[in-house]
Amino acid sequence: MRKFNVTVNGKAYAVEIEEVGEVGAVMPVATAPVVKAAPAPAAAPVAAPAAAGKGEPVKSQMPGLVKKLCFANGATVKQNDTVVILEAMKMDTPIVATKDGVITYSVSEGANIDTGAVLCTIA
Repeated sequence: MRKFNVTVNGKAYAVEIEEVGEVGAVMPVATAPVVKAAPAPAAAPVAAPAAAGKGEPVKSQMPGLVKKLCFANGATVKQNDTVVILEAMKMDTPIVATKDGVITYSVSEGANIDTGAVLCTIA
């Protein structure tokens, strides 16, 4: 038996560990049966960056799912209005308008997008 002192999250523990066999000795281990997983479902298509329309493009800073378009196409938005809700890693991230103007979306709800994809333009 070898004794060690271990500190975990600021609390000290005295631990005894039993040595089994020689250092470097290899002990055979029974192998578990191999289970093949079912094939993964096909991923949803990723929206390609749309051709920029007239106006200033609003791009995604991360890959994710377009959860909600907050305005209708052609609506007037103000700077810092939330225009898209993007879901990434189970978290909702608001994407805001970069200026005042009329919005034209380049994506639809439910689309998977990549970093840098044009979400909308504001003219």
